Amino acid sequence: MSESLSHAIILPLKENFSFKGSGAVSIWVNSYLQNTRFRNNIHIFCSKISSGPYLSLKNLNLIKQNKNKLFSNYSYIKNISEQFVRKKIYSSEVHNRPEYAKYLIKNTNIKVNLIFHNDPNNLRDSNTIEKKKFLLENCNKIIFVSQYLKKRFFKDLNIKHKNNVEIIGNAINKLKKFPDKKKIIIFSGKLNKSKGYHVFGKSIVKILEKNSDWKALVIGNEPREKHYFKHKNLKILNWLEHNKLLKFFEKSSISVVNPTWQEPFGRTAMESASRGCAVITSVSGGLQETFDNNLILKKNNSNYLIKKIQFLIDNSKKLIFYQKQNFNNVIHDIKNKSKILDDLIPRFRVNKSKDQNLRVLHISTFGERLNHRIFNLSISNKISKGLIRNNYDVINFDYRDYSKKKIFLNSIDDKVISIIKNYRPHLVICGHNNTLNRKTLIEIKKNYNSKVIIWYEDALAPGGPDYKNSIKLLEKNRDLIDKYFVTTHPSAIKTTIDKKKLNFMPVPVDINIESEKFYNLKKTKDLFFALSHGVNFGKLKKGVSDDRSKFIEQLIKEADGLVNFNILGLYKEEPKWNFDLNNEIMKSKIALNLSRGLPAKYYSSNRIATLMGNGCLTAIDEKVQYDHFFNKNEILVYKNPKDLIKKIIKIKDNPKLIKKISKNGRKKYFRIFSNVIISQFLIDKTFGFKNKYKYIWS
Repeated sequence: MSESLSHAIILPLKENFSFKGSGAVSIWVNSYLQNTRFRNNIHIFCSKISSGPYLSLKNLNLIKQNKNKLFSNYSYIKNISEQFVRKKIYSSEVHNRPEYAKYLIKNTNIKVNLIFHNDPNNLRDSNTIEKKKFLLENCNKIIFVSQYLKKRFFKDLNIKHKNNVEIIGNAINKLKKFPDKKKIIIFSGKLNKSKGYHVFGKSIVKILEKNSDWKALVIGNEPREKHYFKHKNLKILNWLEHNKLLKFFEKSSISVVNPTWQEPFGRTAMESASRGCAVITSVSGGLQETFDNNLILKKNNSNYLIKKIQFLIDNSKKLIFYQKQNFNNVIHDIKNKSKILDDLIPRFRVNKSKDQNLRVLHISTFGERLNHRIFNLSISNKISKGLIRNNYDVINFDYRDYSKKKIFLNSIDDKVISIIKNYRPHLVICGHNNTLNRKTLIEIKKNYNSKVIIWYEDALAPGGPDYKNSIKLLEKNRDLIDKYFVTTHPSAIKTTIDKKKLNFMPVPVDINIESEKFYNLKKTKDLFFALSHGVNFGKLKKGVSDDRSKFIEQLIKEADGLVNFNILGLYKEEPKWNFDLNNEIMKSKIALNLSRGLPAKYYSSNRIATLMGNGCLTAIDEKVQYDHFFNKNEILVYKNPKDLIKKIIKIKDNPKLIKKISKNGRKKYFRIFSNVIISQFLIDKTFGFKNKYKYIWS
């Protein structure tokens, strides 16, 4: 797969993209630039508001302020957008400014990824329900630096999930060696009450009085508030360059991050933990998502903070334990996060693709009426191609496309008889239909001695959607049909059709259609699921719902934010088809194969071939009994929503195991359910030939 992209990163107007005074956004962008594999394709846009040196000069675009006019956010983003055509920019990444995203969406054709670093409810153009809906519907991706910020965004909305939403926290590079530590307690940030500095100051003076061999270091300032704390072992420094700040974290033993407001993320906690500090935090917003912490203040006051600090001073072994624990378990590694961000950049993708003596007339739907929108799901096409690869001659007749052009009810039967007179097929296959009338069937069998069979892909067991009408359809003229091949196991079907005529038929894969190996691709989602309200209709129908929706709701509830879903067909996410569908599946580590109605032995919708055939680890209900064909190293079998989530959480962070199972499942599926094998099965069973292949399901 080749990739082509040209991407813009847009900083807020007043963001300082220089070593001196760089904020959270600049640090995020600079860290990413050091690790992205697309560095040459990225253009950075910012406004020069202080002297350099800049964090990066490569592809840097400084938008200079017009001194003769009021330079506003509008002027800034308008100026940037005018450069997109000249620089041939295809996509953009807007940081913390939904108003920029809105402008680009309405005034350009580029795709927009919007990253929130602060509470969306406090930012212009994301602070109302309607504004949020606009962003959800029009942004390519909306990224939050914490689960907390995502919850804040969705708090007023009536949906719980949107597939274009991601959570990617701030990140830090890991150190290879644990740094030498000194007896230093550090506080970094704005020196105000929101950051908890008033609590820290009172506490640290008392700590230093009691522990004369310890020192304290404060780094930051706040011109709007004044707090005075003095001690001979307390040193207060002004803002430092980011790299210098990290060096102080490396020297320090204890870091205090105790904001009183709801912290969007808490970069200081993440950074100091990564440098081996024992970090004491308050309970605040997204702060608990920064690292795995056990040193949390029950109450954010001097008494509790003094007790925590003194506990670490008095227990050196515990202090070292927490330091090493934080150092060795950096959960926001910049290399991993950069790879995820790379995968979220919209780009052009070029996929690889590749395409010979019984005569067979195959009457089915082959996609002409739908402009081949569902070619990759079409069992009829796969069976015909399998027959051809087995050296049989095949003519396809799309009866629905033909009937659309005719006004007489008997026109299909007349057309079929005309074809048969000329072609004289040995076998007539009615694919997912029983449309021929009795007179036509009798003529075919009597005058041309042709075998007539039906394959049918809808669920036929009790509890399946509309199963009674499907059974009624198949039972019509059952005495004239030689064989039935159905995707539900005959033992689960209640019918008057002779059981000897009924055969289970797996959903086939085609080597040219299921040609991908998704297990080799980077993943940004944990679980994929898609439903539609009919492949022919192709879109969601208002007011239509089924048990699959309830199952997904249960999954989301059981996951409790621990699983990253990619869902189509729910939450106003329209279904996707063919390559667009594949592009969604390839993002996910695991795919849920959940069919309509109650689970029945061996029954699956045709999507299972797309999932397993393209190498996506597939989860399926144990009552479908696919463990008769696949073992635990080839498929994921679950009992109920709770069991499924439990298994997903257990495996989702083990890419090697996921790849192994996905690869094994694909290999096995092709080995036993290839369209070459299944099409030959139809021939062998119908004509009583010696089995050419091993049909393990029969």
